[in-house]
Amino acid sequence: MKRTVIHLDMDAFFAAIEVRDNPELKGKPLIIGALPTERGVVSTCSYEARKYGIHSAMNIKEAYNRCPHGIYMHGDHRKYAEASNQIHEIMLKYTDCIEFVALDEGYMDVTGSLRLFGDAETIGRQLKKEIFERVGVTCSVGISYCMMAAKLASEEKKPDGFFVIPNPDALVELIRERPVGVISGIGAKTAERLKQMGILTVDDLLKTPIERLDAFGVAGREMLKLASGMDDREVVANAAAKSIGREHTFQYDIEKLDALEDTLLLLARDVSLRAKRQGVWGRTVTLKVKFSNMKSITRSKSGDAVNSAKEIYSCAAELLKKEKLVQKVRLVGVSLSNLQDSPEGDFAQLSLTEQFEPEQSMAKKKNKALEDTIFDLHTRYGRNILKTGKELEVHQKYFETEEKDK
Repeated sequence: MKRTVIHLDMDAFFAAIEVRDNPELKGKPLIIGALPTERGVVSTCSYEARKYGIHSAMNIKEAYNRCPHGIYMHGDHRKYAEASNQIHEIMLKYTDCIEFVALDEGYMDVTGSLRLFGDAETIGRQLKKEIFERVGVTCSVGISYCMMAAKLASEEKKPDGFFVIPNPDALVELIRERPVGVISGIGAKTAERLKQMGILTVDDLLKTPIERLDAFGVAGREMLKLASGMDDREVVANAAAKSIGREHTFQYDIEKLDALEDTLLLLARDVSLRAKRQGVWGRTVTLKVKFSNMKSITRSKSGDAVNSAKEIYSCAAELLKKEKLVQKVRLVGVSLSNLQDSPEGDFAQLSLTEQFEPEQSMAKKKNKALEDTIFDLHTRYGRNILKTGKELEVHQKYFETEEKDK
């Protein structure tokens, strides 16, 4: 049976939510991330701001120089997660075979839904209508026979776009003269290698003898296959996780506490990133330690729901310090469980300590703003786009072996 895939991508999602909640921002260059008076970068921006050459990950000072009259603001991740949950609920009305790849993006395999809801175009237009009516923002929808083509279709008419690529011939005709980078899996480094071989466009790639692409190994044949419009990847539905965790096995057994704490910092960052992508908070942080004799311990701490890297790390590090490490450590892990789709109480509500120590409250707000910016960048460009000096040092020193997701 011919597959039918829909790729749904929200239009400048975070900026659109801010405009929805403050209509006076409509039509103005809006930049979300650090403020011009702060050190930091752009998380995302409206289409009006993009006309000035502003883009995600740009230094905020450069953004301000390009657009001093723009509106600069910090993001509100909780608000974006709530809107994302509403969008996911709408998508799930049409199929449960959905692969969410970010808060604002997902693939839907609607092959089995066509008899219930009509053709794919009907489903796509209904999705756009319901999302706009319920959430108040626009999205772009691409419809095709495979995942790569559906994504390219959603990008074709942005913003508020709707585009259909019916078959492989139509896809090849659409992208033939475009740079090879439009093909899934061809990043900047691969594109540069192809350029050195005189292969700049999709058409160049299609005309290249397969033998010349053997230099890329199996990936060379896969590139040619994708360029021909053949993508066999299937939409993999995201299962509702009961916990979110990361573990790391060291190349050699570790005995120094500071090395373990440094590793926990990176693991906590990954757990936080995944929790925020799913729009969840967890009430329980669990530490796992496996020793050189292969014996393991787990220790947990429960409290208010959290999803920030700093809070997850603090809990895990506290649990670690309470243990007497008589054996060298082979593996360490962190997980977040007792998940819920909203934090306990209100972020704006201060604890008694914070009320009497305003500097602590200010530090908490600054940390939240920093983590939200890091999350925005990781969501768009992957977790390796930004690392602190300490994280880079720890990653290079200890993370040479395979990491395992729970």
